[in-house]
Amino acid sequence: MDDPAGVGVTTPAPRRGRPATRVPRPALTPRRVRRRRSTGALWVVLVAVLALGGLLAGRLGQMQLGQHEELAVQAAEVSTREILTPALRGRVLAADGTPVVANAASSVVTVDPRVLLEADDGGAGLVASVADALRRPQEELWGRTRLCGTDGAPPVPFCFSGSPYLPVPLVYDVDPVDALALLERPEDYPGIEVESIPVRAYPAPEGVNAAHLVGYLGRPTLEEVESSEEGLDAQAWLGRAGLEAVYDEGLRGIPGRTTVTVDPRGVVTGTLGRTDPVQGADLLTHLDVRVQAATEQSLVEAVRAARRAGAPATSGAAVVLRPDTGAVLAAASFPTYDPGVWSRGVSAGEYARLLDPDRGAPLVNRVVGETYPPASTFKVVTLPAALQTGIDPEGEYSCPGAVSIAGQRFTNYESEAYGEIGLRRILEVSCDTTFYRWAYDQWRELQDAGADADAEDRFLAVARGFGLGQRTGVDVPGEEAGTLPSRQWKQDYWESTREDVCRRAEEGYPEVDDEERREFLEQLAQENCVDGARWRPGDAVNFSIGQGDVATTPLQMAVVYAAVANGGRLVTPQVADALVRPDGTVVERIEVPDQGRVSLDDDTWRIVRDGLEGVVTEGTGAAAFAGWPTDDYPLAGKTGSAESFGRQATSWFASYGPADEPEYVVLVVVEEGGIGSDTAAPAVRQIWETLREVQP
Repeated sequence: MDDPAGVGVTTPAPRRGRPATRVPRPALTPRRVRRRRSTGALWVVLVAVLALGGLLAGRLGQMQLGQHEELAVQAAEVSTREILTPALRGRVLAADGTPVVANAASSVVTVDPRVLLEADDGGAGLVASVADALRRPQEELWGRTRLCGTDGAPPVPFCFSGSPYLPVPLVYDVDPVDALALLERPEDYPGIEVESIPVRAYPAPEGVNAAHLVGYLGRPTLEEVESSEEGLDAQAWLGRAGLEAVYDEGLRGIPGRTTVTVDPRGVVTGTLGRTDPVQGADLLTHLDVRVQAATEQSLVEAVRAARRAGAPATSGAAVVLRPDTGAVLAAASFPTYDPGVWSRGVSAGEYARLLDPDRGAPLVNRVVGETYPPASTFKVVTLPAALQTGIDPEGEYSCPGAVSIAGQRFTNYESEAYGEIGLRRILEVSCDTTFYRWAYDQWRELQDAGADADAEDRFLAVARGFGLGQRTGVDVPGEEAGTLPSRQWKQDYWESTREDVCRRAEEGYPEVDDEERREFLEQLAQENCVDGARWRPGDAVNFSIGQGDVATTPLQMAVVYAAVANGGRLVTPQVADALVRPDGTVVERIEVPDQGRVSLDDDTWRIVRDGLEGVVTEGTGAAAFAGWPTDDYPLAGKTGSAESFGRQATSWFASYGPADEPEYVVLVVVEEGGIGSDTAAPAVRQIWETLREVQP
């Protein structure tokens, strides 16, 4: 029988007549049992999700409510940058308002930093093509694209110290025709633009140079930018020398600020805000352009005259100031340079020449930054000192051609003798031998004073009283303090140099070609190695005539003569008068500190002044001032000729006038220029000629 259920069981057919009997089928599968599933794990997951969601929501709430401002700033910093725009710099003006330093527009070729960033070669090919088109050295332009302080960057000022979000300046002071040629071919010079920017201009009124007075500008260093409290930008210009440096903050003004957006590469994509810069104040000075021009010209002519006479005339300085206020009307240094070199973008070659000592190191301001033995101009200091040792102001003193001091012979200039003469005449003829004897007498008197000798030395005390051996406080940087040698100074100096001196005593000076000079240096080294710390008679007598180790700046000696002229008040020399707005409104008046007085009695001042007037009319300066209208405009002054072994004399002339009512102090010095009456005195006279014309 078939198996309809398909279970593989065969049932036999029922018999006829008998009812069928149902046989229960066996269960082949167990019965289904319904079970209730567990929900514990699901609740755990649900609770965890809710907890994490709550934590996230809480944190978002904290960030939105509690830290919103802080996070907003941080987010903005990621995509924005602040760029400072330098303000138009204030001018430097002469006393009458004439610009000595102004501003002018200059064409500058720039390149978009994005173009350099996207170029396969970093933009080297583009920069090279620009250099060829402008006929400039390729390495110079390429250096300007290198950020200062990074690998491969040239030194300052030949690298790029500006903002990485602004166009990079490649060439300054470009010829407009050359610039136009670049702009007409944008396909060849992508990213190249020509901008007009303000740069320092030097109008040179009356031909004035004044490079060392006004100074120059430079970019800030990385350290200056990072340490600046006023948000100094690398694109700013800072004063690096002269008045530009001293009064930089007032001249610089307040920079503008621009907030820009940048992409992840640092490329500017937009501008969010801007504040305009505020122009800097002008600096009004005491300079008189006519006097400054005459001072510069007189110094140059003095150098030329000395060189024609066979003297090296390696450097020089001249200064004119008022003895009542210390106002500097003029100051000149030789050699000088064109201050416009900085505005044009100084080249490496030009910069090296400015620093080259063989070319006279033109960057050095000889008015304040170089010292010279003052020679006989120093006698206005040592004559009062001699009077304080007890010499008779009315007496006469022997002026022989030579004297023997401690076994050493000392002479007058050309060993000239004048016999018995009074103090006025001693100054007029500049008698060295008389000063030698006075100084030697003081040296012998102090022999047993020991450690107190310096304190009791009147020559040293009076020199210090005139402010020598320390800076004058002039508002021009780079001032040297000079040297006033003393017993303690010599001890200290010997201890610091003894090792080298003793080595020279053994080895000599084989590099010196001149035999006489070589022998002199070797003998000096041998003496100093043994007892170089001792204050000898020769030190004292050299001090008395402003030679030996005595060294002063020209400006220091001008201050000394101002004190003689005004009756003993020490003035602080000052170039600047005030910071003013373009309309003339005073922003700040420059305060001048009081330096005190020189304590000398009236008789001493009278003797010194009488002697200085006699120098011009009858003494060593008479030839240079022959024909001068003494009755109408009397002058007082002193020559100086500082001698050094193996070198020609350094020429000095210091003066003031009118002698009866002093208005000006005029001083000129020419290093290795010859004697004072031949070189410096004629130059001083030229300056006085101009002063007579401009005096109110």
